[in-house]
Amino acid sequence: MKRISYIIFIISIILSLWTCGKKNDQSKETVTETIDNRIQVTEAQFEQSNMTLGSLEEKLFPTVINVNGMIDVPPENRAVVSAQVGGYIKKLPLLIGDKVYKGQVLITIENPEFVVMQQEYLEVKEQLTYLKAEYDRQQTMQAENITSQKSFLKAESAYKMAIAKQTGLAKQLRMLNISPANVKAGNLASITTIYAPISGSITKVNVTKGSYVSPATAILEIVDNDHIHVELSVFEKDIMNVKKGQKISFKIPEASLGIYKAQVHLVGTAIENNRTIKVHAHLDDESHNNFLTGMFVEASIITDSTLAKALPSEALVTVDDVSTALILDKKEEDIYYFKQQEVNVIATYDGYSRIENTDIFESNVQFLTKGAFNLIGE
Repeated sequence: MKRISYIIFIISIILSLWTCGKKNDQSKETVTETIDNRIQVTEAQFEQSNMTLGSLEEKLFPTVINVNGMIDVPPENRAVVSAQVGGYIKKLPLLIGDKVYKGQVLITIENPEFVVMQQEYLEVKEQLTYLKAEYDRQQTMQAENITSQKSFLKAESAYKMAIAKQTGLAKQLRMLNISPANVKAGNLASITTIYAPISGSITKVNVTKGSYVSPATAILEIVDNDHIHVELSVFEKDIMNVKKGQKISFKIPEASLGIYKAQVHLVGTAIENNRTIKVHAHLDDESHNNFLTGMFVEASIITDSTLAKALPSEALVTVDDVSTALILDKKEEDIYYFKQQEVNVIATYDGYSRIENTDIFESNVQFLTKGAFNLIGE
């Protein structure tokens, strides 16, 4: 009998301790109560949840034109490399994405015609020695009235034609990056080298080693992304509101969630076939962005702004297109009492929501600006 009494006593103590522990745990939880349609929050809960109070604020809300466009570069930052004279690709060590620098060797092209051109240059050079001597002789004889005017003019013409031909061939050789001085020294080359006209990245390679290219063939393309801009397409109904210097906010939906800033730099004067006008915009900061040419852009051109009363968007909870804010009704001792108030949001910008009919609120009204979602959600 004593043993049974002892067991009952031990069980009672254990149950008492468990019940006290449960009460203590419950006291630590953040619990809100709804009293006559108001939400009650203790001061401890308010501080523990990092809730904040705030009032309506005056904020600028822009009038915007929503447009689409793309990331692009100026024409001088894009180069299409082609051959001056047709030939066969001898060496092409580059791939799409490779970085190149102005003056770097890109391609070598081979063609027997290069040798023929250099031979012609040497032949004209040798002819010039004779033609110059004949011209000088005819000039001396004409001064002494020994030769006819016709013979002098013939010698002069042949000499000057040879000079012109030599000058033209030398220019063609330089365009092929073949040095006339090397040709004069007897070093004939069947291969010409093409150098990078600008620094940048290879974006297109249209040929392979051994293929024949003509002067009209675009061998590869280089794009310099050091200076990029935004090229936007604005419909003609909106273009009259677009002016140089206006602010632009844009994003690249397929690549990033970030919002970037730009300014209108140039407004086009020609209407495209799709009834849009090109608007050229410069980025505010190009240094930290890794944009690529051709990226799709969604942009908003800010054409005007309006000063209006607003709340932080975090202060509003929207369910089924109905937005609700929590207004501080009163505070008694360490208890906050909030009531729910539907509000009509007519615009959002930069983390704030513009509220319509703010005249219904008293001037000193305070809203729960942080933590409303958890309370209304409960």
